[in-house]
Amino acid sequence: MNDRGKIALIYSSVAIISAAFVGGMIYLGSQVPDQPVPNFVDSGGVKEEKFFPIAKDFSGVNQAGESVKLSDLKGKVWLVSEFFAVCPHCAVRNGKELRSIYETFKDHPDFQIVCISVDPETDTLERLQEYGKNLGADASDWWFMSHPNQQETHEYLEKALKFFSIRERTDPTDRDANGRYAHDMGLTLVDREWNVIGKWPLYDADSAEGRKRDPHLYDQLKKQLMDRLTEELEKNETAGMHDMDQDEASAPVAGDSE
Repeated sequence: MNDRGKIALIYSSVAIISAAFVGGMIYLGSQVPDQPVPNFVDSGGVKEEKFFPIAKDFSGVNQAGESVKLSDLKGKVWLVSEFFAVCPHCAVRNGKELRSIYETFKDHPDFQIVCISVDPETDTLERLQEYGKNLGADASDWWFMSHPNQQETHEYLEKALKFFSIRERTDPTDRDANGRYAHDMGLTLVDREWNVIGKWPLYDADSAEGRKRDPHLYDQLKKQLMDRLTEELEKNETAGMHDMDQDEASAPVAGDSE
C-alpha cells in the first residue's frame, strides 16, 4: 500500500471511531432522565386558586390548654408553620415575621395563625404558654399547638400539609447551635375552604444567603403574601355584602301589598 492509501485508511479509521463515540454519547444521554430544575427565585409567587385541599384533620392542645383541631378553622383564612420552642431560627421568625403579620391582621375576626410543634416531647404546656406570652399571642387567634404523638405530627406536617421532611440533627455542635430539628421554615396559607393556596419562604429569603442570592426577593415575597392575605380576607366580606344586597332587593318594602 502506497503512502496515499495509508493516509486515506487512517482518516477513514478516525472518522469511524469518532462517529461511534458520538453515537454512543447520544445514546447514553438519551438514557438519563430529565432532572427537575428547582425554582429558588419565585417560591410562593405563583398565585393558585386551589393549590391542594387538606384531606385530613389534626388535633392537639394550644397554649391555653384548650383542645383544638384544624377543622375548627374552616371559614377562616390562616397561616400555618412549624416550630419548636427552643429553636433559635423559629424565635427570630416568629418574633419578627409572624409577629408583624399578626399585628397587621389580628383585628380581623377571620384571621388566624397556627404554629405546630415538631418537638411535642419537650414542648410542654408550660413552655407553650411562656412562648405565646413572650410574643403577645392571644390564644384565640394565634395558636402554639402541640399534638402528643411526635411521629403522627411529623407525618401530618409532611404528608397532609406538604412541608419539607423534618430531620433530627445528630452532630452535637450543629444541635447546640440550631436546635434538635432541621425543619421547614416556610409560611403556608390556607383559605376558608381548607385549601392550601401558597407557601412563602420569607425566613430563607431574608437570610444572609438569601439576600446575597437575590436582594429583592424577600420584599417581593412579603408583598405577595400580604396582598394574598388581604385578598382572601376580603372575599367573605365582599360575598357577605353581595348577599345582603340580594336580601334587601328581594325583601318587601314597607307599604307594599303582598
